[in-house]
Amino acid sequence: MARQPRLTVAGYPHHVIQRGNDRQAIVRDDADRERLLALWQEHARTFKVAIHAWVIMDNHFHLLVTPETDEGLPQMMQAVGRAYVRYFNLRHQRTGTLWEGRYRSNLIESERYLLACMVYIDLNPVRAGMVAQAADYKWSTHRHCIGQVSDKWVTPHALFWGLGNTPFAREAAYAELVQTGLAQSEKDRLTQTALSGWALGSDDFVGQLQQSTARRLVPGKAGRPFKKTAGPVVN
Repeated sequence: MARQPRLTVAGYPHHVIQRGNDRQAIVRDDADRERLLALWQEHARTFKVAIHAWVIMDNHFHLLVTPETDEGLPQMMQAVGRAYVRYFNLRHQRTGTLWEGRYRSNLIESERYLLACMVYIDLNPVRAGMVAQAADYKWSTHRHCIGQVSDKWVTPHALFWGLGNTPFAREAAYAELVQTGLAQSEKDRLTQTALSGWALGSDDFVGQLQQSTARRLVPGKAGRPFKKTAGPVVN
């Protein structure tokens, strides 16, 4: 089956996953992690992409972002991917590809899934058995979101602000969400939709999005193709 094109739509949150080729390490030490963070910061600003959450694992990373333009996310990911591979290969005296093909991404409905996606991202190191608690892991936005550190380049989403009227209230409410965790079905849904590119949200959300593209947004049913009425980026 032909690979689905990615869909990027300005103003919507996108969950992004990028894996190492053959599950090999994409970072070998903290210097690599710092370089990747610096590239995200630089190119998110250049291409007007708000980063709400991130985690760097040994062989992959996750981002939760909202681009201001249809082109912003693919441009940012291309710029970061190329610059990081050049850096990584030079520093570690290697050649060849680093990434497992192109990055994966999907659109998510903010009201139903944005906070769940943040929790999912923060709990990656816990699920992998690397730490006992999300706050024990340095290389994610979790400690920023609970007030232990300040990453000024991270952009809080409006729904995060809505967790409380003060920073302390927001941080405590979010810490409780992470402590509660996610049901396995919700974890699976967040993983599979990001890897497949299917939109994640209610029928109304998906239906509204579908009006802007002929690209299928959910696992298909037989029938006529949807009529494209607008031009978001697909690549």
